[in-house]
Amino acid sequence: MSNLADYHVHLEKGPYRRWWLDRFLRRATARGLAELGVSEHMYRFKQAAGLLHNPWENRRRTQDLGAYFGLLEEARGGAMPLKIGIEFDYIPETEEAIGRFLDRHPFDYRIGSVHWLNGVGFDLSPDIPFWKDGEIRQKYVDYFAALGRLARSGLADIIGHPDVIKVFGHRPEEKPESGAADFLLSLYERAAEEFAAAGVAAELSTAGLRKPVGEIYPSPSFLATLRAHGVPIVISSDAHRPADVGRDFATAVEEARAAEYGEVARFTERRRRIVPLD
Repeated sequence: MSNLADYHVHLEKGPYRRWWLDRFLRRATARGLAELGVSEHMYRFKQAAGLLHNPWENRRRTQDLGAYFGLLEEARGGAMPLKIGIEFDYIPETEEAIGRFLDRHPFDYRIGSVHWLNGVGFDLSPDIPFWKDGEIRQKYVDYFAALGRLARSGLADIIGHPDVIKVFGHRPEEKPESGAADFLLSLYERAAEEFAAAGVAAELSTAGLRKPVGEIYPSPSFLATLRAHGVPIVISSDAHRPADVGRDFATAVEEARAAEYGEVARFTERRRRIVPLD
């Protein structure tokens, strides 16, 4: 068994029933993971009403947080250690209310993610108007500014898929006075500084390999920048179905080692500890 844990796992494509959760646990065991953490989207819960104001998420707010905790607590104590987490969308306008919601519940860890910019869910489709105006550089600037604000908020223990803005393969254009590589490196440097100052971990997510971009989040150069600033990582799959639990972790470990990471973070009751990668 490795020291790896998959903390970014969603049950939302099935019922909150033990048989469905057991399929995720069995896959985690089969892939030799040390722990599994379930981190359902905050917007799924009726108790989160009013925290995210958009019709897309409102239609998906069908689950009860008590049932979620009850299911996971019932499954604890089995052969596969199980952690209770949550993934929340960072919305600056409701930051304080999100914090009050999170503080009321005993999560083992919180994954904070930026999926929305200026009220638009930019990772929902490559065909939305958001991606058609050509201002890709500004979208990257806005995204990384939101990442920094998320880190500074103190709400998250882990920053989820920290360059998901590339999900559909949109890249900042080259400019003679400032090439795309230099532009991105400046964004990575600032984000790494913010993460380090806030004491958060970054997620090395294999989900990007299953998306149009075909690349792990974050990019190798961003990951190396995070390492240079001493930001710890977790390796996660963002699985929404059992088959994806722990998927492509060997590739993620290779990228972590290439960036000179030799350890990963684990969480219990929001307390972080660092363990060897193997």
